Amino acid sequence: MTPPDPLTENLLTLHAHLSLRKAGSQSGPGDLPGVLGAVALASKAIARKIRRARIDDVIGAAGAANVHGETQQKLDVLADRILLECLRARPDVAAYASEEQGDPVVVRTLSEGGVFTVLADPLDGSSNIDVAVNVGTIFSVLRNEEDDEDTARSALQAGTRQVAAGYVLYGTSTLMVLTTGQGVDLYALDAELGDFVLVEEGLRIGEERTYSINEAYWNDFSDATRAFLTFAHENGYGSRYIGSMVADVHRTLLRGGVFLYPPTRKAPDGKLRLMYEGNPMAMLVEQAGGVAAAGTRRLLEIEPRKLHERTSVLLGSPAAMEHVTRFL
Repeated sequence: MTPPDPLTENLLTLHAHLSLRKAGSQSGPGDLPGVLGAVALASKAIARKIRRARIDDVIGAAGAANVHGETQQKLDVLADRILLECLRARPDVAAYASEEQGDPVVVRTLSEGGVFTVLADPLDGSSNIDVAVNVGTIFSVLRNEEDDEDTARSALQAGTRQVAAGYVLYGTSTLMVLTTGQGVDLYALDAELGDFVLVEEGLRIGEERTYSINEAYWNDFSDATRAFLTFAHENGYGSRYIGSMVADVHRTLLRGGVFLYPPTRKAPDGKLRLMYEGNPMAMLVEQAGGVAAAGTRRLLEIEPRKLHERTSVLLGSPAAMEHVTRFL
């Protein structure tokens, strides 16, 4: 077998690619590539913790609950701490808010140079780690334009105001899917280089006819949701459900179809978090040519009322989403 030509090896790193993008655009103050580089650094550390989870005995519950009353996993706490510390080291980060924090953590004010606020679900799907299911980190970046005493409020902005959004998927490989409002790019962590490298630029959502939903809630779904599922059953849709949002959305983004997390009788407002789950995924899907909604509304246009606000999430390819919205 002929060895690969080293001159054709992919050497366009995340930071280099983002710097090229920034040079060709009208960007505001602050170093957005640097902030996203801090997220990338945190994700490398988190990926290492996940790979060694059983070896280092960080599987299972941490013994406390988060702000939602959910049992925190040991890796939830570790991932949250890693993200916070990596972002705290950036001189232009104003605040950090996450699923594991009750309130935004103010790092520095606008007058001190804090122009970006980062929101995250540090480890989506963490309860699946002990059975080796893919998990991930979801993140959103907003600009801080608040007066110094109101810095924490910078976390409460509609999804249309995001300047970047993405997720890192930890699985057979570590992948980052990212948008800065100029399309969606896919990066893979090259373990030998120790860096994320660009593997696909301008990702577009697929057109496969599949749906991703937890059908165990059938009896709790609305008539409209059940009507769509009946239509899907009768019209050749396949079912693909992993149970980790990052993994399910990643598959939907690459292959197509729809990801559905609709309201139920027990969760009439939806269950996913608007600010650090719904909004970043909606921005990615729209930038890839797809559609993202919460019921009959465009998800990104929802004006948040509180940091941990819940929402329904419906997203996918235009053709599949047309059928979903028809039943709604």
